[in-house]
Amino acid sequence: MIDKQTLRGEVRARRVARSESDLAGWALLLAAHAEQVPGQTLTAFVGAGGEVPTLPLLDALVAAGRRVLLPITLSDMDLDWAEYTGAADLVPAAFGLLEPTGPRLGLDAIDQADTILAPALAVDQSGLRLGQGGGCYDRALPRAHGLVIAVLADDEVVLSVPVESHDRPVDAVLTPSGGLMRFPRA
Repeated sequence: MIDKQTLRGEVRARRVARSESDLAGWALLLAAHAEQVPGQTLTAFVGAGGEVPTLPLLDALVAAGRRVLLPITLSDMDLDWAEYTGAADLVPAAFGLLEPTGPRLGLDAIDQADTILAPALAVDQSGLRLGQGGGCYDRALPRAHGLVIAVLADDEVVLSVPVESHDRPVDAVLTPSGGLMRFPRA
């Protein structure tokens, strides 16, 4: 099986090659699936670096009356949270990310979420998620009790990803073309 670093490199190379028009189209398709995303309070993220852009999805969720919390990456790579109030209130942050400027809600705010929309480089057909490698979500997800949905491009749902003991499967994926797809659990 391919190792995590090699798979990360392959996915990142595909992301760099994506056209702006493809990304813009995927963003609109993703936003059209907002009604499929369950929950009143959600955590989400602002797509960056070739990820599917999520701002239209975030705006659709807020327009539907949902509360959306976005991560703030701390120096120890853990995640604090603040409420998303619109793109105008996002500022550039570490790693090329955009983060909210509102009051910080604390590390445990993720536990308030009915649904966690998490970034991923890849997810396999059993729900195992491959992240960027910094461990931010590995630290945050154990505090979450909501449904975990990885948001990614259609071609990033793969046959298998390497797994380590700390890796936690996601409950579903949300992709531009496929919408919400849940994984069966035993």
